[in-house]
Amino acid sequence: MMPKPEPQKEHQWLQKLVGEWTYEHEVPGEDGQPPKKVTGTESVRSLGGIWVQGEGRGEMPGGEPATMLITIGFDPQTKRFVGTWVGSMMTKLWVYDGWLDETGNVLTLESEGPDFSGAEGKTSKYRDIINMKSDDHRVFTGNVQGEDGKWNQFMETHYHRKK
Repeated sequence: MMPKPEPQKEHQWLQKLVGEWTYEHEVPGEDGQPPKKVTGTESVRSLGGIWVQGEGRGEMPGGEPATMLITIGFDPQTKRFVGTWVGSMMTKLWVYDGWLDETGNVLTLESEGPDFSGAEGKTSKYRDIINMKSDDHRVFTGNVQGEDGKWNQFMETHYHRKK
Protein backbone atom coordinates (compact mmCIF):
# COMPACT_ATOMS: atom_id res chain seq x y z
CA MET A 1 0.00 0.00 0.00
CA MET A 2 1.06 3.53 -0.68
CA PRO A 3 1.58 5.79 2.33
CA LYS A 4 -0.99 8.55 2.81
CA PRO A 5 0.35 11.67 1.09
CA GLU A 6 1.06 14.71 3.22
CA PRO A 7 -0.70 17.81 1.89
CA GLN A 8 1.79 20.37 0.61
CA LYS A 9 1.33 24.15 0.38
CA GLU A 10 -0.18 23.75 -3.11
CA HIS A 11 -2.77 21.29 -1.77
CA GLN A 12 -3.52 23.75 1.02
CA TRP A 13 -4.03 26.52 -1.57
CA LEU A 14 -6.69 24.41 -3.28
CA GLN A 15 -8.68 24.31 -0.02
CA LYS A 16 -9.53 28.01 -0.62
CA LEU A 17 -11.95 26.75 -3.26
CA VAL A 18 -13.89 24.52 -0.85
CA GLY A 19 -17.39 25.71 -0.04
CA GLU A 20 -20.70 26.77 -1.54
CA TRP A 21 -20.58 29.39 -4.30
CA THR A 22 -22.89 31.29 -6.63
CA TYR A 23 -21.70 32.40 -10.03
CA GLU A 24 -22.67 34.84 -12.75
CA HIS A 25 -21.36 35.63 -16.19
CA GLU A 26 -22.53 37.39 -19.31
CA VAL A 27 -22.77 35.73 -22.69
CA PRO A 28 -22.97 37.70 -25.92
CA GLY A 29 -26.46 38.23 -27.27
CA GLU A 30 -27.42 36.61 -30.55
CA ASP A 31 -28.49 38.58 -33.63
CA GLY A 32 -27.76 41.99 -32.10
CA GLN A 33 -29.49 41.24 -28.81
CA PRO A 34 -27.96 42.58 -25.57
CA PRO A 35 -25.73 40.26 -23.49
CA LYS A 36 -27.52 37.76 -21.26
CA LYS A 37 -26.58 37.01 -17.65
CA VAL A 38 -26.18 33.34 -16.81
CA THR A 39 -26.20 32.27 -13.16
CA GLY A 40 -25.67 29.11 -11.17
CA THR A 41 -24.15 27.48 -8.14
CA GLU A 42 -21.05 25.44 -7.42
CA SER A 43 -20.37 23.13 -4.51
CA VAL A 44 -16.67 22.37 -3.94
CA ARG A 45 -15.45 19.73 -1.52
CA SER A 46 -12.08 18.48 -0.43
CA LEU A 47 -11.00 14.92 -1.08
CA GLY A 48 -8.58 14.11 1.74
CA GLY A 49 -6.96 17.55 1.67
CA ILE A 50 -5.22 16.51 -1.58
CA TRP A 51 -7.85 17.12 -4.27
CA VAL A 52 -10.83 19.40 -4.67
CA GLN A 53 -13.91 18.41 -6.62
CA GLY A 54 -16.54 20.91 -7.69
CA GLU A 55 -20.00 20.40 -9.12
CA GLY A 56 -21.60 23.35 -10.83
CA ARG A 57 -25.24 23.71 -11.81
CA GLY A 58 -26.70 26.44 -13.94
CA GLU A 59 -28.12 27.13 -17.33
CA MET A 60 -26.87 27.52 -20.86
CA PRO A 61 -27.49 30.78 -22.74
CA GLY A 62 -30.54 29.18 -24.39
CA GLY A 63 -32.00 28.29 -20.98
CA GLU A 64 -31.13 24.57 -21.01
CA PRO A 65 -29.84 23.18 -17.70
CA ALA A 66 -26.10 22.55 -17.39
CA THR A 67 -24.01 20.52 -14.96
CA MET A 68 -20.23 20.75 -14.75
CA LEU A 69 -17.64 18.76 -12.77
CA ILE A 70 -14.08 19.90 -12.07
CA THR A 71 -11.26 18.16 -10.21
CA ILE A 72 -7.98 19.82 -9.32
CA GLY A 73 -4.98 18.47 -7.46
CA PHE A 74 -1.24 18.95 -7.27
CA ASP A 75 1.36 16.38 -8.33
CA PRO A 76 4.45 16.78 -6.13
CA GLN A 77 6.59 14.73 -8.54
CA THR A 78 5.97 17.00 -11.55
CA LYS A 79 5.42 20.13 -9.40
CA ARG A 80 2.32 20.87 -11.51
CA PHE A 81 -1.37 21.26 -10.83
CA VAL A 82 -3.47 18.61 -12.59
CA GLY A 83 -7.17 18.11 -13.09
CA THR A 84 -10.17 17.50 -15.31
CA TRP A 85 -13.34 19.28 -16.39
CA VAL A 86 -16.51 17.86 -17.96
CA GLY A 87 -19.86 19.43 -18.70
CA SER A 88 -23.28 18.15 -19.69
CA MET A 89 -23.17 20.38 -22.79
CA MET A 90 -20.28 18.54 -24.50
CA THR A 91 -18.61 15.16 -24.88
CA LYS A 92 -15.01 16.33 -24.34
CA LEU A 93 -13.07 15.38 -21.19
CA TRP A 94 -10.72 18.32 -20.62
CA VAL A 95 -7.43 17.38 -18.92
CA TYR A 96 -5.62 20.16 -17.08
CA ASP A 97 -1.94 20.89 -16.49
CA GLY A 98 -1.09 24.10 -14.66
CA TRP A 99 0.76 26.30 -12.22
CA LEU A 100 0.27 28.89 -9.51
CA ASP A 101 1.72 32.35 -10.15
CA GLU A 102 4.25 34.06 -7.89
CA THR A 103 1.55 36.10 -6.11
CA GLY A 104 -0.16 32.91 -4.94
CA ASN A 105 -3.53 34.22 -6.19
CA VAL A 106 -3.74 33.02 -9.79
CA LEU A 107 -3.95 29.38 -10.88
CA THR A 108 -3.54 28.82 -14.63
CA LEU A 109 -4.76 25.51 -16.06
CA GLU A 110 -4.00 24.60 -19.66
CA SER A 111 -5.74 22.07 -21.87
CA GLU A 112 -6.26 21.24 -25.51
CA GLY A 113 -9.57 20.58 -27.18
CA PRO A 114 -11.86 21.10 -30.14
CA ASP A 115 -11.50 24.41 -31.97
CA PHE A 116 -14.51 26.72 -31.60
CA SER A 117 -14.83 26.94 -35.38
CA GLY A 118 -16.16 23.39 -35.42
CA ALA A 119 -13.72 22.38 -38.17
CA GLU A 120 -13.44 18.60 -38.14
CA GLY A 121 -10.34 17.45 -36.25
CA LYS A 122 -9.01 20.96 -35.59
CA THR A 123 -7.89 21.65 -32.01
CA SER A 124 -6.85 24.71 -30.03
CA LYS A 125 -5.00 25.36 -26.80
CA TYR A 126 -7.03 26.71 -23.89
CA ARG A 127 -6.24 28.37 -20.56
CA ASP A 128 -8.68 28.45 -17.68
CA ILE A 129 -7.53 30.90 -15.03
CA ILE A 130 -8.75 31.02 -11.43
CA ASN A 131 -7.96 34.36 -9.80
CA MET A 132 -8.63 34.48 -6.05
CA LYS A 133 -9.65 38.11 -5.50
CA SER A 134 -10.48 37.39 -1.82
CA ASP A 135 -11.55 34.46 0.34
CA ASP A 136 -15.13 35.03 -0.85
CA HIS A 137 -14.65 36.13 -4.48
CA ARG A 138 -12.88 34.45 -7.36
CA VAL A 139 -12.88 35.09 -11.07
CA PHE A 140 -12.68 32.29 -13.63
CA THR A 141 -11.66 33.24 -17.16
CA GLY A 142 -11.58 31.06 -20.26
CA ASN A 143 -8.97 31.84 -22.91
CA VAL A 144 -8.13 30.34 -26.29
CA GLN A 145 -4.87 30.68 -28.19
CA GLY A 146 -5.33 32.17 -31.65
CA GLU A 147 -3.42 31.17 -34.73
CA ASP A 148 -1.23 34.25 -34.12
CA GLY A 149 -0.16 32.74 -30.76
CA LYS A 150 -2.00 35.37 -28.71
CA TRP A 151 -4.39 34.41 -25.91
CA ASN A 152 -7.96 35.67 -26.33
CA GLN A 153 -10.43 35.72 -23.44
CA PHE A 154 -13.87 34.38 -24.35
CA MET A 155 -15.46 34.01 -20.92
CA GLU A 156 -15.36 35.61 -17.46
CA THR A 157 -17.30 34.19 -14.54
CA HIS A 158 -17.51 35.72 -11.06
CA TYR A 159 -17.94 33.37 -8.11
CA HIS A 160 -19.08 34.59 -4.69
CA ARG A 161 -19.08 32.46 -1.57
CA LYS A 162 -22.56 31.89 -0.16
CA LYS A 163 -23.00 33.47 3.28
